[in-house]
Amino acid sequence: MPVDKLRQYLDAEGVKYVLIIHSRAYTAQEIAESAHVSGKALAKTVIVKVDGKMAMAVVPAPEKAPLGRIREVVGARKVEIATEDEFRSVFPDCELGAMPPFGNLYGLEVYVAESLSTDREIAFNAGSFVELVRLAYKDFERLVRPKVV
Repeated sequence: MPVDKLRQYLDAEGVKYVLIIHSRAYTAQEIAESAHVSGKALAKTVIVKVDGKMAMAVVPAPEKAPLGRIREVVGARKVEIATEDEFRSVFPDCELGAMPPFGNLYGLEVYVAESLSTDREIAFNAGSFVELVRLAYKDFERLVRPKVV
């Protein structure tokens, strides 16, 4: 089960979280509906390349990754969306497109949208298109140490 790696990590860190099992859904809107979570409260993980190096951008599901803002914050020359072929091998334990925003588990820098950083909780795909995890944003921040953009 894709969520095992994440659950083991959260359990080892003593984090309280809720695992939500829902019917198979692929788009953010379908996932939010299926899991009974507000689309605005659902975070999606977008894999980007920052000067050629893979990283994660975590944004509210209805929004696009803030490529320009990431470039400004980190002083990069180029920030672009990575292709599935480019990042497929980085996430062998996840369904492609359902990666959890825990870049620290995959050796990736994480950039999070400022709007998510002000929320009390964060909900996100847990490595599959049938599982979500919801936890306190402060725990996500403590464990992942994302850069706010």
